Amino acid sequence: MTTTVLPSYEDAVSRYEPVIGLETHVELGTATKMFCGCRTDFGAEPNTQVCPVCLALPGALPVANRAGIEATIRIGLALNCDIATWCRMARKNYFYPDMPKNFQTSQYDEPLCTDGYVDVEFDGKTYRIGIERVHLEEDTGKTLHVGGATGRIHGATESLVDYNRAGIPLVEIVTKPVPGLGALAPEVARAYVTELRDIIRSLGVSDVRMEQGSLRCDVNTSLNKPGEEWGTRTETKNVNSLRSVERAVRSEIIRQTSVLDEGGRIVQETRHFHEDRGDTSPGRSKETATDYRYFPEPDLVPIAPDPAWVAELKAALPERPSAKRARLSEEWGISAIDMQSVANAGAVELIEETIAAGASPAGARKWWMGELARRANETGVELADVGATPAQVAALQKLVDEGKLNDKLARTVLEGVVAGEGDPAEVMAARGLEVVSDTGALTAAVDEAIAANPDIAAKIRDGKVAAAGALVGAVMKTTRGQADAKSVRELILQRLS
Repeated sequence: MTTTVLPSYEDAVSRYEPVIGLETHVELGTATKMFCGCRTDFGAEPNTQVCPVCLALPGALPVANRAGIEATIRIGLALNCDIATWCRMARKNYFYPDMPKNFQTSQYDEPLCTDGYVDVEFDGKTYRIGIERVHLEEDTGKTLHVGGATGRIHGATESLVDYNRAGIPLVEIVTKPVPGLGALAPEVARAYVTELRDIIRSLGVSDVRMEQGSLRCDVNTSLNKPGEEWGTRTETKNVNSLRSVERAVRSEIIRQTSVLDEGGRIVQETRHFHEDRGDTSPGRSKETATDYRYFPEPDLVPIAPDPAWVAELKAALPERPSAKRARLSEEWGISAIDMQSVANAGAVELIEETIAAGASPAGARKWWMGELARRANETGVELADVGATPAQVAALQKLVDEGKLNDKLARTVLEGVVAGEGDPAEVMAARGLEVVSDTGALTAAVDEAIAANPDIAAKIRDGKVAAAGALVGAVMKTTRGQADAKSVRELILQRLS
């Protein structure tokens, strides 16, 4: 049995040009579902938020949720789209257990928002990502495959369906194909989804929590030789983290290169991304529009937004995240490149909330972009999920500012906070990590270090002040790092002057 040796990513992008496209689904944060009055609370007991309408029982008729339509229009406006003056819902017919109707109420050839764009900044350059359409539909239920090792249907002993999610308003945002990115295609894909998430969050229409499925991304990838037509695309479904968006594009570029190098052909299909392995596996062959047999939804009237209402919604849009970053960059005293690094790390709001909780911009940025970002990268989680809150980071920095912790001790305290041991003050007290501020105890430690190192003490007395560093180290060792190094140095020089 031979094992295929995959090409390196650098080799793949040196010979092939990737074209990407992203289809992002956003669950709206409305109080009730799109076509009925059922609640939309996340985490409710299975099948407790359902009714005859979202279960498609005979005789039940839908009524459109105005809040869902308004939220979709606001998203379209924020993405620089044209808003339709008249459009209709359609039935998208396909059969799956999590679809109680055996069709999805969606939009087909008459989307609510079209022809927009998002400007994405990465590595000091701006990329304009075209938006093909933003349309409104309803979410499906959730299928759980249990009894197997993978959580997928293969190997499972039984499948369960929870219809609580069925009927929740869902907005699909589809980009135009994005060629010309070269080796940066994975990073720009991640930057786009990050910017999109920030825009939608700023509108307040969704919590866009990828780990809860309120933001889900399907990643389309194809390859072609330079100068040739675009290749056949694959669609990696339901990628549920920013990091995984980047990894999914990179993985597909490598896989498709391997297939093409061996003389094979790329099959148009859906694929599943595996978080643990960082690669994809086949799903099903990709349907075309005709397979869904779209037709206008007969039970819903057309949507005809009043242009005056749309103008009011546009005038009330909040500050764009890009404009907000420019403003905060000036307020925080950092460069545009540094701010872009903050944005790429998903730390803008975290730092902003930490400052609001009392930390300085420099202090807040130090922890989120330093120790916490390192931990997030090591554990493969988003920065917001690393285990510390903005309030806790602000409290940690306050303890440093008050001289109760030095940076080394503060990092140890942060370990305890991330591990769930409590707030910084509680961890500091429980672990006995407060800086030694007792002058008598410090003086005794300094005198002990001087007595143990007479040669170094003599050098300091002769004016070689730099030699004090060795004695500072000795005192810090004696106090288990809990002394303030600056105070120790001053005390040493005072005793030997």
